[in-house]
Formats: sequence, structure tokens, C-alpha cells
Amino acid sequence: MRQDRDNFQAFCGYHQNWKGDYDHELAETDAGTPCGEYLRRYWQPVSITKDLGERPKLIKILGEELVLFRDKSGQIGLVHKNCPHRRASLEFGKCETRGIRCCYHGWLFDVEGTILEIPGEPEDSEPAIRVKQSRRLGAYPVKEFRGLIFAYLGPPREQPRFPVYDAYELPDMVRSPYAAAFQCNWIQVLDAIVDPVHTAFLHQNQFTEGFGICGEMQFYERDKIRFLGTATRRVGENAWVRVNELILPNFTQSGAAFATDGTKTRFFGRSAFTRWVVPVDDENCIAFAWGNFGARGDPIEWNTKEGMEKIEQGEIIDRTYDERQQSPGDAEAVEGMGLISEHEKEYLVTGDRGVTLYRRRIRRLCRNLTKGISPPQPADLADGTIPTYGSDTVIRAPLSDNGEDSALLRRVNDQVMEVIFLGDGKQSSKRDEYIIEALKKL
Repeated sequence: MRQDRDNFQAFCGYHQNWKGDYDHELAETDAGTPCGEYLRRYWQPVSITKDLGERPKLIKILGEELVLFRDKSGQIGLVHKNCPHRRASLEFGKCETRGIRCCYHGWLFDVEGTILEIPGEPEDSEPAIRVKQSRRLGAYPVKEFRGLIFAYLGPPREQPRFPVYDAYELPDMVRSPYAAAFQCNWIQVLDAIVDPVHTAFLHQNQFTEGFGICGEMQFYERDKIRFLGTATRRVGENAWVRVNELILPNFTQSGAAFATDGTKTRFFGRSAFTRWVVPVDDENCIAFAWGNFGARGDPIEWNTKEGMEKIEQGEIIDRTYDERQQSPGDAEAVEGMGLISEHEKEYLVTGDRGVTLYRRRIRRLCRNLTKGISPPQPADLADGTIPTYGSDTVIRAPLSDNGEDSALLRRVNDQVMEVIFLGDGKQSSKRDEYIIEALKKL
């Protein structure tokens, strides 16, 4: 970064008009790049199930143009866009009983990329046999799970276990899948989950009044791939501990958006969303998620298209420019940085510690991968269901007589987080019960 003395003079725009570079290690996600290879070692959501109809669907993930389809036997396939014969696009192919047929010359492929038929060539001809034995259509394994379609785009021999989080199994909850597109690099969107300060300013008028309080912030790095940012706010006689969570590479949860305002006690209320930030290419990304509704999540009346848009970014998506200026949401904040932010010109401070921690860890894991060291997996965090922390807790904590409220709020945060961490040793079905009862005793 340039540090000329002229940068600190009044009206110093002329001395700061240089173009800053971006963080190539983290921002670039095409095949062959360090971060692109790193992200390909994990299961990634690539589509909402209901968006996949009878015809193939062209998608782009991690810089790759791919075709998603469901054959007439019900199997879902994810394959390279171009037919290996003469490179026609399979987005115009026909879904058949056992796979997808190219529109140009009729070659038929199953979901694994196997060539099943080569019309125009006798089945027993030497060229047809040789092609079937030596060529495949590029394909990736997929898993349809509760309304989202996940794919693994990495080396087949390194395919990890599909991670199952406790958020999938909370009883009496409605989970609605959604997708939100952002016209910017994925890091700009992911940063916000471990940035408690932005909530108090960007969202202070979009959720509840308590969101406008910065509170006391703490940051945690656990298990090498889990990062937490907490904000403990004073709301009347209560202390409100809100926990945002990132599990690398891109799984995110937070507290609720509309379920609490800090005025009523709440014990380990769970996340408003269960969400992944997935790069489309270096200048676009998509947040794939479930909105979580019920007594432990957000109120069921927010289970609408507009409600989930507000939960995702604070505002609905389809607005005029004047409305966006008047009340910007996450999209305006992160897209306003540019398609790829000038990271070289950032000046990170104490409140950005969560951002610093997780970026540093991803960078290290990317570099390790180039040395042949496989990255840790979310499924390694537990033998079975993976415990998660995104939550809200509101407990009574009257102001102390000496007026040192900051110290009191920090103690409340420490006690709440200690209880939540101790719950990790409990069986999945008993963990929430243990945490809630222990929090009540505080």
C-alpha cells in the first residue's frame, strides 16, 4: 500500500487515485487457481431443486459452465456444457430415461458421463467401441437434499463425506430453500458474516431497534475451520448475545433476523438462515440457503419470497435506485465495492478481526493444498451430526451500580459462549436441551 505523506493532507484525492490490486489468492476461483482448487474439495450447493424442470439447466459454478439435468428415471446429473464429440452445448440436449442426448449428433450420456450410444456408428464398429472405452463426458457427483442440489467438483478419489449439521434436524422448524445472486466477488459477501459492526449500521433500521447497537464484540477461531463473531448488546435490563458463524470454506449461520429485539428472554434461539456463499465466477456469486422458521428460528410469517430476501440482505431485491440509496442492504454495500474489491486499499481495524482471521486461514489452507496437504472437512468436526453455534440468547443482566457495563456485557458473553461450547460434548438430541437449561441458570 502506498504510504506517501501527501495521502494524509486535506483534499488528497489526487494522491489516492491509483488503482489498488485485489487479493488474487482468495478472489480467483477458476480451476487451477489456489482458491479454486481449495473450494473444489468441498460439497457446494449449485441449484434449488424446484428450479430444475424437464429440460436441462445451464449453470456456472467456480468459473465452469455446466449443465444440470434430471433424466426420466429421476437421476440428477451435472456435466460439462460441451459434448466431447463436436462441442455442441448440452443445454439444448434431451433428457431421456438413462441420461441426456446431445441435440447435434445424438450421442447419449448417463449421469456419470459414460457414453451409452453413438448414433450413425454400428455398435460393434471398432471406432465406436474405442471411443466408448477411451472417452467420457465430464461429470460430477450430485446430492439432492431437502430442496437444494449439492455437487462435488473436486478429484473423485478425494470426495469427502457429505456434512450433516444439527441445523438440519431441529424439530418443529420449516426450512425453505432460496437463492440470492450478488454481482461481485464471493469474498465480499462472505466477509459480512464475521463482521458484527456492519449489522449496527447497515441494518439498524431494517430489523429491530436493538440491531442499531454495536455492543461488545468478541471473535473466536475453533477447530481450524470454524470462526465466530459475537456482539453482546445492552437492551434495557437485558444482555443480548448474538452469534454469527462461519465454517470454512463458505457455510454461514447467524442469529435470527426478526425473532427477537432483545427485550424478551431467549435461550439459544437458532439461525435465520443456513447458507453457503458460492462463487459463480470471479465477479459473481450466489448465496444458496434455507430460511429457518419456527419457535427456534424466525417467525413463520416471514416465510415468503420478500421475507427471505429481507432476512438475506436486509431489503427486498427489486427496488429503484432511489430506494436503494435511501435504505441500502447487503447487496448495495458489497456490490458497491466493485466487481472485485481493491483489497490492497483496505485498512482493517479491530472490528475486522473476524475477517482477518478467516481470510488468513483460507490462505494457509490454499497454500497447504498446493503442497499436497488436503484441507480439513466440516464432517471431521463430529462423528455424526455437526454442532453449530449461530444463535441468539437474551438474558436478564441489570446495569451494575458502578456503571461499568462494558465489563458486565463481556462477562455475559463469556459465560454464554462457555455454556454453548460445553454443549458440544452432548449427544445431538440432548445438546440444545442442555444449553437451554444451563443458560436459564445464568
